[in-house]
Amino acid sequence: MNDIALTVGTYAFTYAQVALGFAVAVILLLALLARSTARAAHERSLEAAAAAERAREFDEKVAEMARLQAEMHGRMQTMAEIFGTRQADLARLLSERLDGLQHRVGQGLETTARQTSENIARLNERLAVIDAAQKNLTDLTGEVVGLKEILANKQARGAYGQGRMEAIVRDGLPPGAYTFQATLSNRTRPDCLVHLPGDHPLVIDAKFPLEGFAAFRDARSEEARRQAAQRVRADVTAHVRDIAEKYLIPGETQDMALLFVPSEAIYADLHEHFEDVVQRAHRARVVVVSPSLLALAIQVMQSLVRDARMREEAQKIQVEVRRLLEDVRRLSDRVEKLDNHFRQAQEDVGQIRISADKIVKRGERIEALEFDDSEPSRPAIPSPVRAAE
Repeated sequence: MNDIALTVGTYAFTYAQVALGFAVAVILLLALLARSTARAAHERSLEAAAAAERAREFDEKVAEMARLQAEMHGRMQTMAEIFGTRQADLARLLSERLDGLQHRVGQGLETTARQTSENIARLNERLAVIDAAQKNLTDLTGEVVGLKEILANKQARGAYGQGRMEAIVRDGLPPGAYTFQATLSNRTRPDCLVHLPGDHPLVIDAKFPLEGFAAFRDARSEEARRQAAQRVRADVTAHVRDIAEKYLIPGETQDMALLFVPSEAIYADLHEHFEDVVQRAHRARVVVVSPSLLALAIQVMQSLVRDARMREEAQKIQVEVRRLLEDVRRLSDRVEKLDNHFRQAQEDVGQIRISADKIVKRGERIEALEFDDSEPSRPAIPSPVRAAE
């Protein structure tokens, strides 16, 4: 036992020491093992308690989940019922809305169709008006072309100017105050004679110098314009000279005449560009007039003719006024006599009223038996009012 069993470095161990050390190690190992076992058992008990606690908590959670699931199921059923009711309401509401929308759409389509029909009818009416206007425009174009053809011919143009002049004279004067195409003592025939007071008619002659003015307006160069202006001056001067020489007859016609130009544009061009020709015509006692000025002159002549006729008829008017005054005096006398009769009748009526009032009062006194002792008794006279009743 004392033999050396193990040498570690310089230290030698015997078998007894080794056995003792082994026994001590075994004991220590067993102690450690027991301690570990106890600790493990404690830990297992703790774990079992924890597991039990966890199981209890899990059961509680499962129960809670079951309860929540039941509540959820109830809520789901409630929600399903609510959703079903809401779905039915929604379906009914959608059906009503769709019906209303369909009704409104139908009405809108009907209104749109009616408005479209009305608009088409109006469009057809406007198209008819446009067609009529187009026809009128076509007719007007034809008339303008015809007028252009008329103005291109001297004779037709002269007839057009004379026609305008005659229309103005007819519109402004009475039939006996003018004469067309009258023959003067020198065998000339002016277009119109206006019979003014004093037995000296006024001569009106229509001229239409269109070619020279057309060339003057259409001239592109200065030379062409100058030549056209010379032509206009020559034409107008020739017309003025003819009127002054043929129609101004001393003692037979007025000492002035009217040259009628049936175009306002030509009259304006004449006064704007040919003032010397107008002044020359004035010196020759020929006045150039446009349609508007001729109408104004005709109105003045109408006033003169009316005044002359009134002066001629003044004596007749005085005789008629004298007779009218005699009738008025006679009427005044008769009215005065009638007034006297009325006044006398009014006085008689007043007297009659006084007598009637007295009779009524006396009848009332008789009816009331109120007799005056100073007066002798008289037979009762019935009241006129009572008798009338």
